[in-house]
Amino acid sequence: MNYWGHLGFLLLDYAGCRNESWENMSEYGNENTNLGSGEVEYSEILLIDDPIPGVRRLTMNRPEKRNSLIHPLRGAILSALRDADMDSDVKVSIIRGAGPSFSAGYDLSGANAGHAMPFFTAGGEGQWPRHVTEGWMSIWDLAKPVIAQVHGYCLAGGSELATCCDLVYIAEDAQMGYPATRFGVPDMHFHTWFLGMRRAMEMMMTGDSITGIEAVAEGWANRAFPAEKLEEEVLAIAERISKTPTDLTQLNKRVVHRQMEIMGLRTGIRAGTELCALGIHTDSMKEFLGSIKDKGLTEALSDRDGAYGDYRTKETE
Repeated sequence: MNYWGHLGFLLLDYAGCRNESWENMSEYGNENTNLGSGEVEYSEILLIDDPIPGVRRLTMNRPEKRNSLIHPLRGAILSALRDADMDSDVKVSIIRGAGPSFSAGYDLSGANAGHAMPFFTAGGEGQWPRHVTEGWMSIWDLAKPVIAQVHGYCLAGGSELATCCDLVYIAEDAQMGYPATRFGVPDMHFHTWFLGMRRAMEMMMTGDSITGIEAVAEGWANRAFPAEKLEEEVLAIAERISKTPTDLTQLNKRVVHRQMEIMGLRTGIRAGTELCALGIHTDSMKEFLGSIKDKGLTEALSDRDGAYGDYRTKETE
């Protein structure tokens, strides 16, 4: 049984609650049209441009859904990054989100219906967390550096994508978090590695987010800028990187990653997918599924966050 990315199907099948109120919702957006029943044009959901020489920029373009990560979008991101890696004119890539957020995470609306996962992952327990961690960690294995330009919400799967980029620049007022710890277990256990044990533990126990300023202080992001200056500052940094020969940047990228891997980061993240798989069998998950069946997704999520006074409940105050 798959986990977060197939959560729409998982919850529907497990709770027997396939209905219109579920299928037209995403976790942090408004009601939306279910894209799963039709074709998705990759050129529409991922915009690609070269804003300055040597810099490739990818823009996730599902702003009305806070760039929720449906299968076609995940596949398009990884494909475009590989294309940039093979393009001799590209020295560095940037990934960002259109609209109010970088990405609020994996799609919970059923929009993956009719779309296969973008690459093969062996089946069985934990397939989904293994799948997404393999995908995002492949960014580490690219030769050229990838920058995450983060603003607004950067939650759950969105935080996994940003974490696996080589550099992270964030708006001061952005929110990075994993609210799904309030009913389950994360796919990718990056928090201890990038935020330290104490802050990681707090985020796992509460599902709370941190601001861009806090993300820099804790070591998850490189620098924070006012939101209105973020694009300008990221382009300036990308331009500086583009001046360094690619044969050197690819080796020096590995200088950092190899040391993290020797300390066990990649192994730890892979091992964490097994805990994610266990999370589906908890009483708390069953209770959450029952709440969706009884109340619908939106109210269930609002109930989840209401006790904490944040995320979607804070927006409606």
